[in-house]
Amino acid sequence: MTDDTSAYEPPKVWTWNKESGGRFASINRPIAGPTHDKELPVGRHPLQLYSLATPNGVKVTVMLEELLAAGHKGAEYDAWLIKIDGNQFGSGFVAVNPNSKIPALMDRSGPEPIRVFESGSILVYLAEKFGAFLPTDAKTRAETFSWLFWQMGSAPYLGGGFGHFYAYAPTKIEYAIDRFAMEVKRQLDVLDRRLADNEYLAGDVYTIADMAVWPWYGSLAKGLLYGGGEFLAVQDYKNVQRWTDAIAARPAVKRGRMVNRTWGEPSSQLHERHDAGDFETKTQDKIGEPAAS
Repeated sequence: MTDDTSAYEPPKVWTWNKESGGRFASINRPIAGPTHDKELPVGRHPLQLYSLATPNGVKVTVMLEELLAAGHKGAEYDAWLIKIDGNQFGSGFVAVNPNSKIPALMDRSGPEPIRVFESGSILVYLAEKFGAFLPTDAKTRAETFSWLFWQMGSAPYLGGGFGHFYAYAPTKIEYAIDRFAMEVKRQLDVLDRRLADNEYLAGDVYTIADMAVWPWYGSLAKGLLYGGGEFLAVQDYKNVQRWTDAIAARPAVKRGRMVNRTWGEPSSQLHERHDAGDFETKTQDKIGEPAAS
C-alpha cells in the first residue's frame, strides 16, 4: 500500500517518547552503554569472537575458517553466540564493542588483550596479523581496500534502507521502498560490471574484500535477504551470480556461514564453535532441537 506521510511535521527537537515500530522496535534506543551487568565467557583459544551469523558476523567467521584452512594455526578461535535481543547491551560486550553491534573480537594471544570491533576493522586486523588475504603489491592492495570500504558505505543502504522499509517497517512506504530499491539495483550493477572482467573484486585473487561483500550481496543475489530477490530481479546480474556461486563452494565459507547461526536447517546451525570437530558433532541436528512451542 502507499502511505501518505505528508501530514507529518517534525518537531523542533526530537524526543524519544514511543517505540519506533517494526521488527526491532523493542531494542532500538537513542542512547549507548550497557543496560545490565553480564560478563563475557572466555574459551581456551587466543581469539575470542562474540557474534551472530548475520552478514556482518559471517564475514569474520569465514575469514577465520579461511585462515585455518590456509594453515594459520594461530587463528584458532572460540565463537560465542550474542543474540540481538538485548544481549548486545551487556556490560561485558559493551566493553569489547562500545557500539553494541556484532561482531566483536578479543585477541588474547599477546601480553595484553586487544579488542577489535566493526567487521571491516576485524578483517583488516586479522589479514595483517597473519599476512593473508590482503595483497602486498600496491595496486591490488588499493583495489582490495577500495572494495572493502565500498561495502562499508553501501550495505547500510541495503540493510537499513531497502531491507528495513521493504521487510521490517510497520507500514509500506512507496517512496522509501522505491528510493532504496533503485540504489540497491545500482549497487548490484556496480558489482556486476566489476565482475564481468575480474574473477574476484580485487582482480584475480580472493581477498578480504570478497569476504566482506559476499555475505551481503551474495545472499541478496540468491534471494536470501528480506525476501526481495524477485522484487529486485537479482537473477539478471549474471556476473554477480557466478562470483557468488564460486565463493559459496569454498569449504571454509561453508563452515564459516554455519558458525553462530540460529536459523535455517538444524544441520546448518553451529550455535557456538570451540573446536574444528564441532562442525561434525555439535550442529543442532546432532545435539537435538528444543521442542517447538
